Amino acid sequence: MGNKKLLHILLGLILLFLINGASSLVYLKVDLTSDKRYTLSETTTNILDQLQNKVFVTVYLEGDFPLEFKKLQDETAQFLEEIQDENDNISFEFENPNSQKEALIKKGMIPSQLTVEEEGKLSEAIIFPYAEIQYGDKTSIVNLLPTTVTVSQESQLQLAIENLEYNFSETLFKISQRKKKSIAYLTGNGQLQDIEVYSFLSKLNDSYNLAKFTLDSVAANPVPTSNRLNAFDALIIAKPTETFSEKEKLSIDQFIMNGGKTLWMIDNVQADQDSLYTSSRILAYPRDLNLTDQLFSYGVRINPILVKDFYAADLRLVTGSSGNQNQYSNLKWVYHPLVSGNPYHPITKKLNQIRLQFVNQIDTLKNSISKTPLLISSPFSKKVGTPSIVELQSIAKEETEADYKDGSQLFGVLLEGNFKSNYKDRTLPFPVKDFKNQSPPNKMVVIADGDIAKNQVARGRPLELNRDKWTNQQFGNKDFLVNTMDYLLDDIGLLELRNRSIDLRFLNKQKAYEERTFWQGINLLVPAILLLLFGAIYTYLEKKRYR
Repeated sequence: MGNKKLLHILLGLILLFLINGASSLVYLKVDLTSDKRYTLSETTTNILDQLQNKVFVTVYLEGDFPLEFKKLQDETAQFLEEIQDENDNISFEFENPNSQKEALIKKGMIPSQLTVEEEGKLSEAIIFPYAEIQYGDKTSIVNLLPTTVTVSQESQLQLAIENLEYNFSETLFKISQRKKKSIAYLTGNGQLQDIEVYSFLSKLNDSYNLAKFTLDSVAANPVPTSNRLNAFDALIIAKPTETFSEKEKLSIDQFIMNGGKTLWMIDNVQADQDSLYTSSRILAYPRDLNLTDQLFSYGVRINPILVKDFYAADLRLVTGSSGNQNQYSNLKWVYHPLVSGNPYHPITKKLNQIRLQFVNQIDTLKNSISKTPLLISSPFSKKVGTPSIVELQSIAKEETEADYKDGSQLFGVLLEGNFKSNYKDRTLPFPVKDFKNQSPPNKMVVIADGDIAKNQVARGRPLELNRDKWTNQQFGNKDFLVNTMDYLLDDIGLLELRNRSIDLRFLNKQKAYEERTFWQGINLLVPAILLLLFGAIYTYLEKKRYR
């Protein structure tokens, strides 16, 4: 009998050993979350498969910080474990930033100041929500907290966790690329100067090869100039003020027909805020750039009218004086609409509001091109025909929503499809060897405002595009424009990761504080009661067994 029991025990141990050995050879992971939070997208796995060198990630989310951000730390660690399982070239560690704050700030990691609520009391905390990625001899920084203005700290954390995969995948993709794509910034037609677009272009320069390009030589040498333009992947046209010749238009047209991506930022009305500050009154009138027929052939028309919006950005103006000191106030300026982007498209999803200045209205035309609205006014807008007088003193006029009855107006649109040449069945301004009547599948974005990319300048230095130096308002202009270029040049669907939504459930701090004594008692007493109950039942059964 004893030998039989010993044999059973031995067989059980052998079976456990075999199961344990088999489990070490087979890795099985099941994601049971409804939003598939722990499942990598196909885009991310494709990026990870291309990483040939060692990748080392340092995350500065370690030490004392608010309890809510422990969740961000856990989710970041979970994601890094997921990509490590996919590619064993990846390793990571978490570090406490307290001993190296100055060094991190010099690298561009600006700490975040947070309001923390603990036991019903508010306090301040400083954290460095960044990760640093090293790939070969390259280094890149990942900001783990969104810059989007949110209504609460929980909303900010929600966005941060939703964007984890996109932020890491985008950085890994860009840092591992051997050849960057190239973007031409068009000059020669009165476009915004370098210092006026520095904030936007310097951000692009981190990910792309950027160069200025002029069409001035197209008049004398049209074919070589057009060929040089076609070598770029994308073209930026930012607030031209001088008329385009037919040769210049044909060069742009054939660039598009050969697959080049285009970002148009066009003002079809002459109206400038700087001039208004100087004279307090300006004449807004149509500007003829000779681009109407070309944009029309692609499917849009920018109308020479201004749009006022009841929901607009502020201007800081002198409204009085006290002694020798001027008194300033922030007043709503209806010629600078604050626009919310399309919440369903990755270019504009989860962005701050975008400030436009003296914006025009766009009509879309019926053709085979797909048109996705990106920037739309509020329902409370008003169209202003031109020419018309714009007076700065009108800012003091009291108005209501009822005064703005023209409904939502289109300011920015994404066009996708096979574009037809503006010069199809027309006499060409210069001979083109391989003239194309139609483009391959292509993309462009048209925005009816050139100032969307214009940063302010102070003492000869460019300022941040996303911030107004006078009112301190925060905008999403640079993020929108960078997302736009990323989308236009995105061949792997990377930006689609920004559409991901995750359902997080946060603790109700107020309720937890009010009921903390009750739940502390539950946690203390219930285990003790269960233990005593189990002991009593066990004792009763044992007595009954041997009675």
